[in-house]
Amino acid sequence: MQDTLSKTDVLKGGEFLISDTPGPESTFIPEEMNEEQLMIRDTVRDFLNTEILPHIDRIEAQEEGLAPQLLEKMAELGLLGSHMPEEYGGMQLDTNTNTMICDVFGPAAAFTVSYAAHTGIGMLPILYFGDESQKATYLPRLINGELKAAYCLTEPSSGSDALAAKTRADLSEDGNHYVINGQKMWISNAGFADIFIVFAQIDGDKFTGFIVERDSEGLTLGAEEKKLGIKGSSTRQVFFENVKVPKENVLGEIGKGHLIAFNALNIGRFKLCALCVGGAKKSAETAVQYANERIQFKQPIANFGAIKHKLGEQAIQIFAAESAMYRVSHLLQEKNKALMAEGMTFAEAKRQAAEEYAIECALLKVLGSEVLDYVVDETVQVHGGMGYSEEGTAARAYRDARINRIYEGTNEINRMLSIDMLFRRALKGNLDIVGPAWEVQKELASMPSFDQPEGAYAAEKKAIKEFKKAVLMTAGAAAKMQMDGELNLKEEQEIIMNVSDMLLDTLTAESMLMRVEKLAGMDSKEQPQEIYDAMLKVFMTDATARIHKKGTDALVSFAEGDLLRTMLMGLKRFTKYTPTNVKKARRMIADRMIEANGYCF
Repeated sequence: MQDTLSKTDVLKGGEFLISDTPGPESTFIPEEMNEEQLMIRDTVRDFLNTEILPHIDRIEAQEEGLAPQLLEKMAELGLLGSHMPEEYGGMQLDTNTNTMICDVFGPAAAFTVSYAAHTGIGMLPILYFGDESQKATYLPRLINGELKAAYCLTEPSSGSDALAAKTRADLSEDGNHYVINGQKMWISNAGFADIFIVFAQIDGDKFTGFIVERDSEGLTLGAEEKKLGIKGSSTRQVFFENVKVPKENVLGEIGKGHLIAFNALNIGRFKLCALCVGGAKKSAETAVQYANERIQFKQPIANFGAIKHKLGEQAIQIFAAESAMYRVSHLLQEKNKALMAEGMTFAEAKRQAAEEYAIECALLKVLGSEVLDYVVDETVQVHGGMGYSEEGTAARAYRDARINRIYEGTNEINRMLSIDMLFRRALKGNLDIVGPAWEVQKELASMPSFDQPEGAYAAEKKAIKEFKKAVLMTAGAAAKMQMDGELNLKEEQEIIMNVSDMLLDTLTAESMLMRVEKLAGMDSKEQPQEIYDAMLKVFMTDATARIHKKGTDALVSFAEGDLLRTMLMGLKRFTKYTPTNVKKARRMIADRMIEANGYCF
């Protein structure tokens, strides 16, 4: 493993796997927000509580004109351009502040889709790849709410395989326009969008992006989709029948549309995690409040151990995801600052920072969406029969959450992408995975050390270092067998997903440790340190078991004989952690929530 980085160093994307745990000073935690960030947080929270939550039923019914009006009100507060350059009317806030805005806005139900589609995949392609004329024409009006944006990528026959799109764009005879023909589906904001970011094949095989205006002749919409959840968001098919688009509206380079799609999705995945974490906090609050109110057997159900287990675990998973989210947010922010210091434009720096941490963004998308799914499911369970009723919010949150594991790339795709990108960076020499993996292989032949770790959080630091060895051993062995021609990982997706889960638990555990250690050095915090320590210990206990299980599943899928026995022994060595009284810890955490009558971490 590499030595712990100094305070001024910034990890490269994926480098967390081969570096010792950085010191807590190298991360950002929400408990250290400054006065300006807290003021912005309160502004967003006030908007959520006055303009969104009281009107959820109207939003759910897709009351005509309501979503655009709400976006315009957000624009008045600067919230549609908080991540945009000042030169186009944006606020140009730092990444941590923008992460916090999404976090606070997470409980906005289906309206989060309208907001995220407009500010993310609707605006970022123009920021990242638009020429100066396109930026000057569209970004100011997208930032001030005059225009609303949508993103047209998916087609009936191309979802995850986006480059298989059949929509065509052919140059007109006079050479002044491209004529687009085709069909897009599942397009968020389609019902009220003024501009569409559209992907089409020029000459049948040059995947290219376009900016298409709503009033273009030949552009029509299908009916609103009837969906399982996020019913308050507009989702329609978009049809293009000989739609003439000025050649000046080609976005980026011809044939390079995949760069637009992938780069927009990198930061979109990260922001989706933030929205999910914010939504999970609200759902957990709903669960606690109901548990305090509901009387059974002459006492609140919050008194029962089975309910405390659910509440405590909700808090642990939310806290863990939030820790990883703000850690990666800070990495994005520091990389962005460094690139701008080197002379890059704001837009280019933001794009390259997101690309640098594409592995982490993919992992966080999985983490945030699956934590939210766990939380909303247990909130329904805490409510019992009332959770199944549409009278409360539990059922709607349960339905709304399900889409997050599907869009912005399915969680299966994101798991496989994370490992694919890791291997690609290793092959290009951007990350030295081979050296550390070889050191782990040599360690398997040596006697294990029986020295006990000493110092604050020494057991956790040692365990996380061993987690990394488990990932390197498993991934390295699979990669070697592929290079030897004994394994084709493209056909062994289960192995890739096993390794991705191990990698995700490692990133999350390390991020959580850094946050808890930083909290230990702070005089002022919301809860006693023993609460944060308890959350860390429970997560570490469960992560240890998960990594051992996923590692075992992967290894027995491709190894056998002495090699398998050796690696299973190594895996057992690398997945040890001091047993924790998880029942006591979860109850302690739940009791804090019950006393606060909400999520209080």
